Amino acid sequence: MAYATSAEYQTYTGQTPPADIDRLLARASELLDSDVLLGAVYDVDASGLPTDADVIKAFSDATCAQVEYWEEEGEESDVSGRTAEEVALGSARIKYGARSSASSGAGGGQPVVAPRVWRSLTAPKLAGYPSGTRKLTLGVVVT
Repeated sequence: MAYATSAEYQTYTGQTPPADIDRLLARASELLDSDVLLGAVYDVDASGLPTDADVIKAFSDATCAQVEYWEEEGEESDVSGRTAEEVALGSARIKYGARSSASSGAGGGQPVVAPRVWRSLTAPKLAGYPSGTRKLTLGVVVT
C-alpha cells in the first residue's frame, strides 16, 4: 500500500516519475509507517487508512517528498542511513561520510527521513490552526 500515486509524485515534484516509482512509493510509505507515523493519532477507515482529506494529502506529500529525497541523495540512505564521521563541539559541526555498499546493512546509521516529510506532516491545518480541530497528532514511541 502506498500513500501516493505516480501522478501525485509528478504533480508534487514537477518531474517525470522514475521507472520504478510504484516500488519507491511503497517503500516510502513503509518508512513513514515504521519511522514517522508509528505513534500518530488520526481518523482512519476500516482498512486503517486516513479519512480526512488534509491528512490524506499530507501523507501523499510526505511520501512524495521521501521519494524525491531518494532521487537526489540515493535510495541506499534508507538501508544504511548516514553515519557521522566527525563531530565538533565548537560551532556544532557534524560531517557525514559518503555512503557506499561497504557501509550499508548491519551497523549502518538509521534511515534518513527527508526534511520535507516533517514539513508536510506538521502543517498548521493538521495541528488545528485555524479551525481548532486537530487532525493529526504525531506520537513518540520509546523502547
